Amino acid sequence: MKLFKSLLVAPATLGLLAPLSVFAGEASLDDISKYSSSENIDFANAFINEASSNTPLIAGGEGLVDSSPEGGFSETTTASFSVDAAIGAIDGDETSEATVFDYQFNIGLSTSFTGEDSLDVAIDSGSSFASTKDNPLAFDTGAGLSVDGITYAFPVGGLSMVVGVDTDLSTAFTGACSYSAFTDYMGDCGTGNSIGSVGNGVTAAGSYAFDSGFSLAGAITSTNDTDAATKEKVGLLTKEGSDSYGIEAAYTADSWGVSVAYVYDDNAAAAETTTWGVNGTYSFDLADVSVGYETEETSGTDKSGYFVGVTFPEVGPGSVSIGAATVGNYTDAETEYLMYEASYSYPVNDGLTITPGVYIKETDGDDLTGVIVKSSFSF
Repeated sequence: MKLFKSLLVAPATLGLLAPLSVFAGEASLDDISKYSSSENIDFANAFINEASSNTPLIAGGEGLVDSSPEGGFSETTTASFSVDAAIGAIDGDETSEATVFDYQFNIGLSTSFTGEDSLDVAIDSGSSFASTKDNPLAFDTGAGLSVDGITYAFPVGGLSMVVGVDTDLSTAFTGACSYSAFTDYMGDCGTGNSIGSVGNGVTAAGSYAFDSGFSLAGAITSTNDTDAATKEKVGLLTKEGSDSYGIEAAYTADSWGVSVAYVYDDNAAAAETTTWGVNGTYSFDLADVSVGYETEETSGTDKSGYFVGVTFPEVGPGSVSIGAATVGNYTDAETEYLMYEASYSYPVNDGLTITPGVYIKETDGDDLTGVIVKSSFSF
């Protein structure tokens, strides 16, 4: 009852959020650099390029130009921004059942030097259900801005190459998952281990797409670990470090697709692990169905997990998603816990999407039941 009483404040809070408008104006970096020595800041004109009132420096991700004599961004540089805000509560949480509000802010910067390449930087900030036991939406954490990844994509003959830092092993994988996930658990269609996820790793990946719809991809990730005893970096691709190698084969047609991925992780500090993941999706007239299955082997111990999800793309003004998956991979002898979710996502306008949703997560104690309303801004 505590959960549902607390959720009565959600409409009032959303009412406060509804008038929120996101400003993506034009910025003068020279003016911004002078703020530290200015006692009063003219916010009405602070984001105007005085050298040319018709020259946008940042305008909602449009091309940034360098026509000012003082310099500026390259004309091939673009910026995109997004804000996600969520209010909700989780019944069964051992820490707190209070209604909480969380957010994340993301910046994407992209630059091309040849017209065929792309240098991309992701910058994140946010909070994440810190007062609860769970972070179902996997919001970014930390109030300060932090670089979440840097990648450089470029062609080599018919290959599409990507190198990057703090980048998933699957950055060049095609995948075959069309499910519109509400919680983070189902965002990869149940194959999170086989597509790879790294912290401070350096990744190199390449893919080739055939005209028939078939594609092949391969990647290697090496983590820049620190030796616990010497406190020194062990280096990339060394015996002391942790390295992962992955390959994927995928086929995509007009209404269906399938992919198979294999990942080998040498786990320098633990046992070696091999993982297989299979995704498949099919689009019917009424709905899109996605499935996933994953199996992993560590020191002779086999574990597996699965996922199934259905998205109804046209329900009133929005879409409905319903999914179920194992919380992780389990051996035959282990107790298997499941996760269920349902959500409805509808666009209020071009820049705002509202998604109310509910999920149930089985645990070895009390099951968690979460009711959350997410507002997503993009500009």
